[in-house]
Amino acid sequence: MAETTTKKTAATKATAEKKATKACATKTCGTKTTAKKTAVIYVNAENAGFRAGDVYQILAASEKPLTVAEIAKAAKVAAEDVYLGLGWLLKEGKIVSTEDNKVALA
Repeated sequence: MAETTTKKTAATKATAEKKATKACATKTCGTKTTAKKTAVIYVNAENAGFRAGDVYQILAASEKPLTVAEIAKAAKVAAEDVYLGLGWLLKEGKIVSTEDNKVALA
């Protein structure tokens, strides 16, 4: 009798696995994979200069220290572009960083 119960349980599990496989094949499976788009940043002197100008203009207009996220939002660019511009401006000595992770004009 225990042998019959084991066969029925195994048959039930096999049927459940077939249904799950079929459901996933018809795209009703709960897991979805999506391709994440990656931003492409072209690093050259012209692009870095334009990003530096954008960052400088935002800081000049705000007249107060801003975080990278605030600058990116105001300039409508990615944070990576802001970092590119900040690097340029830091090298030229045009900006300084504050203790609370903000940047301001020097």
